[in-house]
Amino acid sequence: MLKTAPPSPEISEDARIESFRVIPLPRLAFGGRWRTEAMRSYRQPMLLWFTRGQGRIIVSGVTRGYGPHHAFFMPPGTMHGFEMSGQVFGTAVYFPRSADLSLPQEPVHFKFRETQAQGELTQHIDALSRELEHDAPAKDRALMYQGGLLSVWLERELIKTRDVDMETDASRRLAAAYSALVEAHYRSGKTINDYAAELGVTPTHLSRACNTSCGRPASAILADRIHYEARRLLVESKRPVKDIASELGFTSAAYFTRAFQKYTGLTPSAFREHG
Repeated sequence: MLKTAPPSPEISEDARIESFRVIPLPRLAFGGRWRTEAMRSYRQPMLLWFTRGQGRIIVSGVTRGYGPHHAFFMPPGTMHGFEMSGQVFGTAVYFPRSADLSLPQEPVHFKFRETQAQGELTQHIDALSRELEHDAPAKDRALMYQGGLLSVWLERELIKTRDVDMETDASRRLAAAYSALVEAHYRSGKTINDYAAELGVTPTHLSRACNTSCGRPASAILADRIHYEARRLLVESKRPVKDIASELGFTSAAYFTRAFQKYTGLTPSAFREHG
């Protein structure tokens, strides 16, 4: 059985607040749909709770459909991206890595069909959100208690309703293993041939498995991950383009500029200006 690689210590996305966060899903897409649709990961454990709308989400190289009352839990370093239309509503909950909480160690897709479970999850998230919004005495302790109750509730639901088929066949297992490797090494400049060799398959077989699993060839997954990080660094930092190019494994700033413009339609400088 294929084993997924451990996540990189330099997982993307900021860790400016190593605490609980509760964010409406539309806010995640602020600044462009690439904020949610492109492959990325977070340093913190995260729960996505969809309350309205439907679409597709790719988690660890596997495409799933989602609709109202679906939730996805993702451990730190889980590469994912999801469609975010104007009709999609819900909440993203981030858990601090430092918290002593019992949380799933693998991605989980929950489907809550019973109204009681739907209401209970919403209530737990609302209680956590209220604590975050008010600067009340013992706030930090209250957040830990509320977060602990949410983690216990998820653990109980995991036992009852877990969708265990996130990786059901050889193609999905290979795509998941590839996604984990990309997450760990996307800054290295490795090619599809390098990843395929590490997984013990041919590049053609790897790309076929990714197409079967998520509808994208292996090259598209890698490019999406790299260019998400490039866009994030361009809009969230003032680092020179040549430094960003070097960090993402490009041999020169000129090569990075050509690749970025081909992928986004804008030069890095123009994207930074518009972003």
